[in-house]
Amino acid sequence: MAAKQKTGNDKAGKGGVNRKRVNLALQGGGSHGAFTWGVLDRLLEDGRLEIAAISGTSAGAMNAVALADGYTTGGPEGAREKLEGFWKTMSDAARLSPVQRSPIDKLMGNWSLDQSPGYHMMDMMTRLFSPYQLNPTNMNPLKKVLEGCVDFDCVRQCNAIRLFISATNVETGRVKVFDSHSLTAEMVMASACLPFMFQAVEVDGVPYWDGGYMGNPALFPFHSESDTADIVVIQINPIERRGAPRTAQEIQNRLNEISFNSSLLKELRAIDFVARLIDEGKLDEGHYRRERIHIIENQAALKPLGASSKVNAEWAFLTHLRDLGRQTADDWLEAHFDAVGERSTVDLREMFQGIGPQHQG
Repeated sequence: MAAKQKTGNDKAGKGGVNRKRVNLALQGGGSHGAFTWGVLDRLLEDGRLEIAAISGTSAGAMNAVALADGYTTGGPEGAREKLEGFWKTMSDAARLSPVQRSPIDKLMGNWSLDQSPGYHMMDMMTRLFSPYQLNPTNMNPLKKVLEGCVDFDCVRQCNAIRLFISATNVETGRVKVFDSHSLTAEMVMASACLPFMFQAVEVDGVPYWDGGYMGNPALFPFHSESDTADIVVIQINPIERRGAPRTAQEIQNRLNEISFNSSLLKELRAIDFVARLIDEGKLDEGHYRRERIHIIENQAALKPLGASSKVNAEWAFLTHLRDLGRQTADDWLEAHFDAVGERSTVDLREMFQGIGPQHQG
């Protein structure tokens, strides 16, 4: 944990309303990143939180660079427009994909692709063949969408919001955090590179895979690179799921959830450990910073969707998730805005006792 820095949170905003500075931590999760889009849209619209820095992984990284690009040219409203444009373009690009919901799922209003022949074919092929065999030319339509929607010159020039994008170094197994001032499309694609679907993305000759394995997202850059101790995690991967999975697909889905939450839980545990040492007088609070943790999540709504829905890019589904994210953010602001800058709204000690996140009043 880095040495303590200035942690002033309040700034006078429009109309004399105090704006509170926060860091945002955006998880990856495929199409479920549209939930994060909705949360960001509501926070930007509300205007009472000032974003100091964003750490993002995979879909969280996509949201981060879209927000930074739009913010640089048009402020909060520009960021909202850019986010919507990115997700709409991604949905349009996926219209001709063979991975679509089955007619029965559409009729039943089921957003998952569990009954989709295209999804099961893709799943089977990626288990039998590597992306180097299936896609030797290394085509990735998502990169075309990203480069078409995001001006990385604007992202690199965004001084108001610092970005930290995580990827996993294939050779060392360590997390690599790319800084916004040198960020490129390749670095963001590295952060979103699922190894069973895409060839490793090389940056400066080093191969990278999805950052979710080692930093989903990374919190440690905030400790030394941000002047605020408030971290708002927008979580889209369920931590808890009752009962043992029984089918092969359920087992694989649960393994992915555990893997993609493990690095975040380790960092939260470290933050709680430092807070304990400060409470016990073993660390000087004048030299070490007590982080204030907040989590915006809606596991009750996201958990039933299942892993297959993470590759569902239908516009109706993405806007459903956006609206869910907006409502969740609205509820969170109503319940916890006053606590920002004052205290955590998540009891990490209870969380690590196996009870799950319990919000404090």
